[in-house]
Amino acid sequence: MAVESGPRAVPAADARSVRGRGPRAGKKPGRLRRALSTYWYAWAMVAPVVAVIGVIVGYPLVRGVYLSTTDANEANVERTIGVNHIPATYESVGLDNYKAILDDAVFWDRLTWTVVWTVSCVALSFALGLVLAIMLNRKLKGRSFYRMALILPWAVPAFVSVFTWRLLFNEKKGLLNAILEGGGLDAIPWLNDPTWAKLSVIAVNVWLGVPFMLVAMLGGLQSIPGELYEAAEMDGASAWQRFRHVTLPGIRPVATTVVLISAIWTFNMFPVIFLLTRGGPGDATEILVTYAYRLSFVVSPRDFAGSAAWGVLILLLLSLFAVVYRRALRKQGEVW
Repeated sequence: MAVESGPRAVPAADARSVRGRGPRAGKKPGRLRRALSTYWYAWAMVAPVVAVIGVIVGYPLVRGVYLSTTDANEANVERTIGVNHIPATYESVGLDNYKAILDDAVFWDRLTWTVVWTVSCVALSFALGLVLAIMLNRKLKGRSFYRMALILPWAVPAFVSVFTWRLLFNEKKGLLNAILEGGGLDAIPWLNDPTWAKLSVIAVNVWLGVPFMLVAMLGGLQSIPGELYEAAEMDGASAWQRFRHVTLPGIRPVATTVVLISAIWTFNMFPVIFLLTRGGPGDATEILVTYAYRLSFVVSPRDFAGSAAWGVLILLLLSLFAVVYRRALRKQGEVW
């Protein structure tokens, strides 16, 4: 039997062999191969950035995870003293560091305060940022000046702002206590009393976080069509009803994202705690990340393995929070 396809007849068996010839006959290229062939220029552009991030972030992360499973400290790591080179002598201990941390009440105390600190700062920053954004979204005289003034704390480096606040909180020569004494009130030990110290660090971090929330919420408000407010007002909706049924749904996609980002930033907000109180008085304001720093750079001998284990636990907690938060948003219909 032959297949006619022009001036020359081809046997059916040969035709089938021609159609099936080649290792990829009848197979579609893989998704990765199609992406590389279609967007090769994009991959080429991002490759240097990925390489740099891999060196700056990836290697320290892998190294930290490895150290967290050892007993590495200042006395047994590789080091050079003068002309003498001392090799590393630390050994693997498995998950003993994690067990020790989870069995220690210090971890749970630090975790409790870190959660309180994070929730308080994010909630206050979001509320104040939303209120200010609503005010600045209206037409008022000098609106540009107010916007610039409120965003200014975000432009100032964090350590400069914290040192400025430290001077303001000074118990003997600080401006805040000078104002109180001028009004006939007793001076407050802002940074020397555990309760006042906690309130102080929360206040400073809220002051630093409000501009970010303000900018994000202002952008979300300006993306809401004005026709929705006009329709709601024509239907007799009150100001609260317009806020609840128009404003909040309109800013929800932005709000959910900035709350997650702010929570991660605040959970690891090392500069405010360390530069303002150094975790004091005592350990009243110590959060997880400052305690991990203390183990690695302050105590003697420096506990590199313990500090790495604390860091890995912080990463796991934040990853778990992000996953739970994202699933909760999916159930509410917010896909991002």
